Amino acid sequence: MADPTIICPECKSEIRLTESLAAPLIESTRKQYEEQIARKNEEIARREADVSARMKAVAKAQESIDDQVAEKLKAERASIAAIEAKRAREALGDELTKAKQEQEATAALLKERDQKLAEAHRSELELRRERQRLQEEKEQFEVEKQRAIDAERTKIREAVLKDAEEQGRLKIAEKDKTITDLQTKLQDALRKVEQGSQQLQGEVQELELEATLREKFPFDSVEPVAKGEHGGDALQRVVSPGGTPCGSILWESKRTKNWTDGWLGKLREDQRAAKAEIAIIVSQALPKELETFGHIDGV
Repeated sequence: MADPTIICPECKSEIRLTESLAAPLIESTRKQYEEQIARKNEEIARREADVSARMKAVAKAQESIDDQVAEKLKAERASIAAIEAKRAREALGDELTKAKQEQEATAALLKERDQKLAEAHRSELELRRERQRLQEEKEQFEVEKQRAIDAERTKIREAVLKDAEEQGRLKIAEKDKTITDLQTKLQDALRKVEQGSQQLQGEVQELELEATLREKFPFDSVEPVAKGEHGGDALQRVVSPGGTPCGSILWESKRTKNWTDGWLGKLREDQRAAKAEIAIIVSQALPKELETFGHIDGV
């Protein structure tokens, strides 16, 4: 809403009544008008007293006329009285008219002052209402802004928590997979180590078997069977003390925890391939029906 304005009586400039100017200007105008009204009231009272004094003087002059003059003027008294009364009435009428005009001007000024004061009051009230409305809008805006900030913080917190939870779940899954992979690799490595250990133990047992045969039968020929060839682990060619070949024995060495019946058939095939007369299995694990040694299916 636009600020109210007044016109400067001196320079005729238009002055905007802002909140900072309205109060002192209104106060100054009120004092000026009150001083003018007081002066006018004093002047009217003075003129009324003047008129009253003149009328008293005229009346006194008329009463103090000499009897002789009264006789002489008796004939003219009515005319003079009428003329003087008319003059007095005219003078009093002029004074009263002027006073009335001045009163009307003063009333107009007072009315204009009251109108300006009322307008200033209305402007002040509007300014206060506008300022109150702006303050309420500002407070409402601050509340809505804080609510929006809180809502955005909540969204960001939830998004961060969700992302952290997702990242944590992915990391846990990655760790689980890494652990599973490591366990698989460890099991493979343990299996390979165990296989390598079993193979090494088997080779050691074969060497011990060959050494034992050579020690116990110094005249015989004990030959290891090469890896990859059909046959057992060692072939013992039996020779008599006189150097006569007597036959051969095919030895198979097993160093496992469990016995397998299929070894018997495999060894008989290797026996035929090696053309050995006897096939023997040396094993830590024995068939159920044996406690030490025995003869099963030609082996």
